[in-house]
Amino acid sequence: MAQSLDGYIAGINGELDWLENVVNPDGSDFGFSEFMSTVDVLLMGRNTFEKVASFGFWPYKKHVYVASSSLQSIPDEFADKASLISGSVAVMLDKLSSQGIESVYIDGGLLIQSALRANVLDELTITTMPILLGSGIKLFGDLDNQVALELVHSEVLLNQMVKTRYLVAPT
Repeated sequence: MAQSLDGYIAGINGELDWLENVVNPDGSDFGFSEFMSTVDVLLMGRNTFEKVASFGFWPYKKHVYVASSSLQSIPDEFADKASLISGSVAVMLDKLSSQGIESVYIDGGLLIQSALRANVLDELTITTMPILLGSGIKLFGDLDNQVALELVHSEVLLNQMVKTRYLVAPT
């Protein structure tokens, strides 16, 4: 998950153009392909799905489960790439687990917040971008309780971004 230095994942209206400001002459994916090889599926919120669906290309090779109680169906052009799922984040993860799915990449600010509140998140990988947005959509928003994290790894990417991986301490 990428965030600005001041903790925003998108502008006020969901803008992501600030993510394109990174000079990346080699076209690196910053370890994203390697990371994706370790997960079985993605679980993302409706807002994130709708934003990704608007890109004009589908960036994922893994199946995506879209967490939504309001979407009635997945658009036809994504029907072979995504499925709807509903319930609390714990219930959705149980449903996926019952299908033999073990490693789930949770994407989307609200869904990540729900996973933290439900204490079902094992780890967080956050890439902090060198920009201050000043306002927008926060990655974490207001959480009910403190969440203890253990630093696993941190690295500087292209002398511009900091990718940090944390384990989430059980509560």
